[in-house]
Amino acid sequence: METFVFLFSFTALGVLYAMNVTPEFQEPFVILEIGVAVLVTVFLFYFLITRGNPPKDLLFFVFAEFCFTCVIDLVSALEYDGIISGFMEFYQKTGEPYLGTSYAIMMCYWDGIAHFIMYLIMISRITDRKAYRTVGLLWAGSLCANMSVFISGIVSGKYGSEIRPAFWINFLFLLMPILGGVSLFTRPKDRPLIGGYNAQQAQCMKLIWRPQDLVLVVLLLGAIAFTILRGLVALDAPLEVCSDYLRQYEPYLKDPVGFPRVMMLHQFFYGLPLLGAFVYGLLKPGCTWMADWTLFFAGAMVQCQWAHIGGSLHPRTTAPYRIPAESLCMVLTANLIYVLTPILVAVRVRSNPYFFLKIAPFPGQTGLPNSEEKDTKYKEK
Repeated sequence: METFVFLFSFTALGVLYAMNVTPEFQEPFVILEIGVAVLVTVFLFYFLITRGNPPKDLLFFVFAEFCFTCVIDLVSALEYDGIISGFMEFYQKTGEPYLGTSYAIMMCYWDGIAHFIMYLIMISRITDRKAYRTVGLLWAGSLCANMSVFISGIVSGKYGSEIRPAFWINFLFLLMPILGGVSLFTRPKDRPLIGGYNAQQAQCMKLIWRPQDLVLVVLLLGAIAFTILRGLVALDAPLEVCSDYLRQYEPYLKDPVGFPRVMMLHQFFYGLPLLGAFVYGLLKPGCTWMADWTLFFAGAMVQCQWAHIGGSLHPRTTAPYRIPAESLCMVLTANLIYVLTPILVAVRVRSNPYFFLKIAPFPGQTGLPNSEEKDTKYKEK
């Protein structure tokens, strides 16, 4: 099935070409109507061809539908970069003109490649009646971050006065990962939540004797400081360190398109509490929620940093907002460490989960120290 979905998704090229050569299809409201009609048609197509053997997971239809739109996003990015032509000229003018910004181009590359691969993997797993929780949580975090920054940046940036009817379709792409994430979080876990002897041994060790976790805590604390700094820059804090950072390292944060600033605020208000929670999870044994939330956050951070780093280096970003040449290596290194930190935490939790499991009491164990057990038994007698 995933092969069929892959091939069918490229019929989007025919739709784009037909709209590009037909002036009647290029009016703003007509673009919205055609967009909705195409999405409904693709859904009905997959619904009808799977009636004989319907998928047990309704997210199958979401993934198959979004494969179709991934091709459109990839074509958009390639055309804005001048690699192909003849498909999206009309959409650049009367559809969504902000797709020509450096941030949106990198976002479309991510959607057209990374999300496309995720969809095909999840469709394959659903077809084979297998779990896809890990990939699903990465996708939910990635697309939630993608669309929340994208929609907020459009409204608050310089394109806020150029919103066309096609803009409203984006809310569907924000709603679906939220619903999909809720569905995945509430499903039964694919790994045990209760450990025995190995978990008890792991949880008896102090942080100083867990060098891997100690390094991760240090990295998380550094990520917290970095998030606070860039959040204050985005909030126009009158601190000298903020103005120096903006001028010498990342002037891209003040690009009038709005996307970089909105991303920093998302990380400040939503990412910062999660980073603090992960520090707590590495210090406090038995935090079973770490397995899911680290994956979700890693997906969000990878997408955000891809678009942010790529956008700041893209030639469509005007020269005053690009990273200064003398600080390029330092800025790239800081941003790469920043995105690697949640990935390393997620890998740590998934690869060796004993510290994050609940402890199952052994037969005859009451959870009291030996002396207290004896006193309790004496009192009962």
